[in-house]
Amino acid sequence: MSEIALKAQKRDTGKKAAKAVRNSGMVTGVYYRNGVEPIPIAVHPLNMRPIVYTAAAKIINLELEGSDAPLSCMLKDITFDPVTDAIVHFDLFGVSNEKAVDFNVPVKIVGQSAGIREGGVLEHILHKLNVTCLPKDLPQHLDVDITELKIGQSMHVRDISYPGIKINVSGDATIVAISAPRRKATEGEQK
Repeated sequence: MSEIALKAQKRDTGKKAAKAVRNSGMVTGVYYRNGVEPIPIAVHPLNMRPIVYTAAAKIINLELEGSDAPLSCMLKDITFDPVTDAIVHFDLFGVSNEKAVDFNVPVKIVGQSAGIREGGVLEHILHKLNVTCLPKDLPQHLDVDITELKIGQSMHVRDISYPGIKINVSGDATIVAISAPRRKATEGEQK
């Protein structure tokens, strides 16, 4: 499990308050958890980069100004400005190590396929898988070993398993396939 700390400060609610936060160069956000009152927060946009612009799944330890202990959470939603692509707003969902939660975890291809060595082409179809697990069991990525795949073979969700992790994708879904190389047309076929 990969964890990252995020420093934040509490902010006032309402459109005017949110606009004032954005005008000060901060990003608005909300921390929420089942059974707990939502906490409106503000974060410096540079602090959001390691959370947003990464392929790895991460648990966020939210360090609120004036709070004793960090709050464990995950990035649930994010809104970008359509023109500048700047982060406008984000939602953090509180998690605990006693309750399993859904996460989107990236798929990492491992190994050199026999089919690729023979000239085959790697087709990486599923780049992320939705899984349910306890936050303490959350991997940064799911390794998929393709060493044994030959040309014409593929690996499906049913072919992989990880202890403590339930994959919420159909077992028939293809993760990766090795296809035959495209045949170059001869001069006679081009005419």
